[in-house]
Amino acid sequence: MAERRQLPPQIKRVELAARDGGRPVIRYQLTVDVGVVDGKRKQLRKRYKTEREARAALDAVRGDVAKGTYVHPSKITLTQAFEDWLASKHGLKPSTLHGHRVNLAPALAELGEVEVQKLSKRHLDDLVTALRAGGLASPTGKSRKSWSPRSVNYMLGLLTAVLRDQMRQGHVVRNVAELIDRIPADPKPPDTFTPSELQAVLAHIDGDRYAIAWQLALTGLRRGEVAGLRWSDIDLAARTLQISSTRLRFGKHLVEDTPKSRASRRTLPIPDHLAAALRAARAIQAADRLALGEEYDASGYVVVDECGAALSPHALTSRWARTLKAAGVRHIRFHDARHTCGTLMHLQDVPIAVISAWLGHASKAFTMATYVHSQPEALTLAARSFNSVVGESRRS
Repeated sequence: MAERRQLPPQIKRVELAARDGGRPVIRYQLTVDVGVVDGKRKQLRKRYKTEREARAALDAVRGDVAKGTYVHPSKITLTQAFEDWLASKHGLKPSTLHGHRVNLAPALAELGEVEVQKLSKRHLDDLVTALRAGGLASPTGKSRKSWSPRSVNYMLGLLTAVLRDQMRQGHVVRNVAELIDRIPADPKPPDTFTPSELQAVLAHIDGDRYAIAWQLALTGLRRGEVAGLRWSDIDLAARTLQISSTRLRFGKHLVEDTPKSRASRRTLPIPDHLAAALRAARAIQAADRLALGEEYDASGYVVVDECGAALSPHALTSRWARTLKAAGVRHIRFHDARHTCGTLMHLQDVPIAVISAWLGHASKAFTMATYVHSQPEALTLAARSFNSVVGESRRS
């Protein structure tokens, strides 16, 4: 008969009383030092039915600790992991925090109670499939529409960051979000006005109460920058306009914040047409103040209603749509007025570095890829130029 091997010091044979009063139940308790986890020295303690299972577990733990891949058992759920990650992101704008919560809402609704150590690639693959198909319940009880590739990839990026944080803390050994294939997108280039359409819009808004809003948008300001512009930011004598704040709406909250980035804080020269629009807007507001007297709300914003109250970003969007319809021009997004500015500047041979600075971008490459687009008229001119060159070459 083979001699019984002595148990290692990390394994202890334990006798447990049987519930029915029968023979004692034998278990093998493993207690092993796994090093420092979350800043504290930890031990793994677990019981196994057989000695073989306990020895195998001891060997596996020792190997993982030696390789630096050991993960201590944890009950942290995906929701807890997300909240911990969000709490570590000091200095994020409220709108950014809100965006993160909104974009991860379906993941937390479906998988929030799953422990991160039990989260699998299949969990996330099924979630992506469901979001692309549409139909998941939203917080309001309505069915979610199908998510675009961009939204799904944004969500996967956030999950990757959350699980990467868990890896750094030693709670998971693998980031399963990194294993999910991103959805290839075929982004539709932003729509822009052609020069003729731009002229039609400018002719229609001449004398309109909100003409200054559309002029600012077509001059390249973001919607939040238009909504947040104050008269104190404008020096008509020096012909300068300073972008120093932005008004944003996320959820039910309307907040005023600093511009999107350091490059977004910029001072622009005021061209003649914009100076005229600013003077016209100031005259309209002076007449409104005279008519309403003490009931006028002297908010100090450039874009206001007849009572002097600043327009919210959402109000700008809805009025923009009505203005284009009344002008008989096809609809493009409010933000595409900014794209129009960049594109037309490019077609007028303005250097890309100047366009980037005007629009408030830190990257010239981003400006070129995102905001500068060829229009049909430009392509036609290019074809004519090419034909002229080829024809001259043949004649020579």
